[in-house]
Amino acid sequence: MALPTLTPEQRAEALAKAAEARKARSELLASIKSGNTSIESVLKKAKEDKTIGKTKVTQLLKAVPGLGAVKVAALLEQTGIDPDRRAAGLGERQREALIQALK
Repeated sequence: MALPTLTPEQRAEALAKAAEARKARSELLASIKSGNTSIESVLKKAKEDKTIGKTKVTQLLKAVPGLGAVKVAALLEQTGIDPDRRAAGLGERQREALIQALK
């Protein structure tokens, strides 16, 4: 299926929207990294907040201080979560298992 042809105005609007989403996501990850926001509260807001919901769980976990790629991969395997899963796509049991594993 071919992508729709966009007018220059539509393209500029889409680019601005994408840049805004990237900025919001980077602010979220920086907030987690600095410790201002807990991963538990972020995961609980994932269904309502589009910025959180569209962020991959792997990215969110790597932002937690003390968790690197290896620990995140082991944590996801332990909880049975696919590494490509987005935060809004987590089930209630997966979210709770992840929160419990991080405590």
